[in-house]
Amino acid sequence: MPSIKELAKRPELLTSGHRLCAGCGASIAVRMALHSSDKPVIVSCATGCLEVATTIYPYTAWNCSFIHNAFENSAATMSGVETAYRALKKKGKLSADINFIAFGGDGGTYDIGLQSLSGMLERGHNVLYICYDNEAYMNTGIQRSGATPRGASTTTAPAGDVSYGKPQFQKDLTAIAVAHHIPYAAQASVGYWADLTSKVEKAFATPGPKFINVLAPCPRGWRHDSDQTVEIAKLAVDTCFWPLYEVVDGAYRVTYKPKEIPPVAEWFKLQGRFKHLFKPANQHIIEEIQSKINERWSALLAASGEAQPSKS
Repeated sequence: MPSIKELAKRPELLTSGHRLCAGCGASIAVRMALHSSDKPVIVSCATGCLEVATTIYPYTAWNCSFIHNAFENSAATMSGVETAYRALKKKGKLSADINFIAFGGDGGTYDIGLQSLSGMLERGHNVLYICYDNEAYMNTGIQRSGATPRGASTTTAPAGDVSYGKPQFQKDLTAIAVAHHIPYAAQASVGYWADLTSKVEKAFATPGPKFINVLAPCPRGWRHDSDQTVEIAKLAVDTCFWPLYEVVDGAYRVTYKPKEIPPVAEWFKLQGRFKHLFKPANQHIIEEIQSKINERWSALLAASGEAQPSKS
């Protein structure tokens, strides 16, 4: 894997001057992903924060081939592009090797675009799909999505006198992708750049459909200071709320194991969207979420063939 100095020498394919918020996790995820390609890339991007803030007509922040898609069809669009590329290469009209990336937020991936993503994975296109997961429909007003955690307050599942926020646990989209029996799937976080870039490089080197789910904190929707994005992205991993792992041809491997696992409440404290959970009436929600995290972490370790560390 190239060092951070080597990655920094590669051309910026997402340039400065875009209108994404300060501290936006999506822009960090995209820059890391694009720096991880040593070949030309073609990008498709679903409507959402990333597209809206980087392609203000007549300007663009994309210094590569870029296609804007509707909310629901980033994967379908890139499937067509990749198919056309293979046809042209077979006819001898193209010779260059190209990496294909489809980007979508959690709204356009977990929910509205799930059918498109599933079709791309099932058909076997040689495309890397990257979900920048900021855990809500941020571009249209912080509405809850299938990626929104239980207990988080959003504009469509607000915390108040009769509600503690979203009542459901979030979907396990990475597991859904794995269930398509694709050659490579992974979870990553913008808080751990080396892990993220190595996974993107591995995905590019793997023929066939690939999926990486990247946790990308949103200061506006998560209600944290813009300079805390990386810290919060790291703590999500350290608390095992967002474990880092990869699945290669069905084999699980945990790529980062925290030496000490803080309680998820420490992560919640940094975000305004969870502040109501610390009221006495809602404390049990934190306990239930912690129990679910413990259960899923143990299951992941077991799937990876690793034993759960014993408690002293």
